Amino acid sequence: MSQEILDEGKRVLQLEAQSILQAADKLNGSFVDAVGLVKNCRGKVVITGMGKSGHIARKLAATFSSTGTPSFFLHPAESSHGDMGVISEQDLVIAISNGGESTEMIPIYSYCSRKDIPLIAITGNLNSTLARTGRVTLEASVKEEACPLGLAPTSSTTVTLALGDALAMAVLKEKGFRKEDFAEFHPGGKLGRKLLLRVKDLMHTAEALPLVGTEEKISQVISLMTAQQVRGVSGVVDNKGSLIGAITDGDIRRKLQKSNFSLDETAINWMSRDPKTIDCNELAEKALFLMEQFKIDRLFAVDKTAQNPQRAVGLIHIQDLLQANIR
Repeated sequence: MSQEILDEGKRVLQLEAQSILQAADKLNGSFVDAVGLVKNCRGKVVITGMGKSGHIARKLAATFSSTGTPSFFLHPAESSHGDMGVISEQDLVIAISNGGESTEMIPIYSYCSRKDIPLIAITGNLNSTLARTGRVTLEASVKEEACPLGLAPTSSTTVTLALGDALAMAVLKEKGFRKEDFAEFHPGGKLGRKLLLRVKDLMHTAEALPLVGTEEKISQVISLMTAQQVRGVSGVVDNKGSLIGAITDGDIRRKLQKSNFSLDETAINWMSRDPKTIDCNELAEKALFLMEQFKIDRLFAVDKTAQNPQRAVGLIHIQDLLQANIR
């Protein structure tokens, strides 16, 4: 392994990290104004940029859209050939250019000026056309690029991306955007499952929910536990239907190790009292957390909004959670 290669990698990472920290020190009232413009935008946020700035603009448009601010990328070269029509007077434009003099973007500046459409400029050159055009200008200048030739956009694109992320996250916080809102925009994949699936979506109910009364004989309890879809546990309920205990296969094994036992004994004598439960309306992710915390593999579900909040309405097993990719 070449130390020279490692040193170069570290140099680039350290230089880009320093550039971001320097950008943080430059934040001022303009950033606050930019957050206000985005938050109060009644239409869409249109983000534009050429070349590497365009790639950053695409990513930021995706970030804004996924965090509650409708946004899309507009290619500057295409805007002069009809695509300018996607910008309405209710919209906001964020224009990105490190040098601030991209000729392809000038028609967008002019259009925004004529239509009085607010424009946020993100540029590394505060004396540029873009900086002078922006209603609000955010500085993304860097002392040096990480490119050893000083040519390829590296530190500058990293700072621009980080500055755009900072803007998006500040807007998110100002809007009071919640984890539940985020889930609505990410219904697919593992993230969506973690944020949307609830216990009631995965729990076993009806005949797959093993429940017995306090006076049920243990022989019948064992038969029930073995026959049900979710094996190895049975809930014990009182005459009001409230869950007061549980019998697991572990409880049975421990009893069987003793010489003085009888299968004619009743459930109340073998059960563990006050079993752990979870509200059926909780996120499935929380069920997994509780199982790991208490080192158990099953949880009875209750409905805390029901007339009897102690009545078991379902049973969820750790395997149900793992099969649903809740982790």
